[in-house]
Amino acid sequence: MGEKKRSALPVNWLLLGLIASLYIVGIAVYPRLPDMVPSHWNISGQVDGYMSKTAHIVFLPTMVLGIYLLLSIAPVIDPKPESYEKFRSVYEVFRVILVLIFSTLYIATTLYAIGVPISIGKLMMLIMGLMFVFLGNYMGKIRHNYTFGIKTPWTLANEEVWNKTHRISGPLWVAAGFVWILSLFLKEEIGFFLGMGSIFAVTIFGFVYSYLLFRRIKNQK
Repeated sequence: MGEKKRSALPVNWLLLGLIASLYIVGIAVYPRLPDMVPSHWNISGQVDGYMSKTAHIVFLPTMVLGIYLLLSIAPVIDPKPESYEKFRSVYEVFRVILVLIFSTLYIATTLYAIGVPISIGKLMMLIMGLMFVFLGNYMGKIRHNYTFGIKTPWTLANEEVWNKTHRISGPLWVAAGFVWILSLFLKEEIGFFLGMGSIFAVTIFGFVYSYLLFRRIKNQK
């Protein structure tokens, strides 16, 4: 256990260094930012929400820091912390990827605010696609816990249901990821609805499958 904690230290320092750099970037570009910075885009890729530039450089990096801290303490406060040792490498990669994703979004929105032509909608589709492909590939390795994974009343109640639901859902999550990636080549409105539809479909499947499997196992006893 001690070796694992020591091996995670360089990654933690790198992530904290990245988060610190977000604050530094915000301070550096602050004079170039407009008073109101775009903070939300609709499904057509058009800006429909703003925040003050001070809130932008403070709130968003702090949100990334909060995500890092939450993911760092989740294995400790989870009712089944020992489960994380069985898929620690997957969880650590996910933690790094999530911090990188939100850091990338902060940098992208900052660049957009100072006039760099970036399609935030297309970037979001790419990020969603890559994240779902990654999660789907490793879904079967996620062991029973109360924080990370497909959490339905039936997967949480039965470890066999958990394992089988994650194994069968993995390829479907990969497929949903490719739907998001292929949506890059469509109009943003169509791509958004296709991507969200794929998420809805795999979510409903996991919910229904875990329920039916739980009922079948219960009836066999």
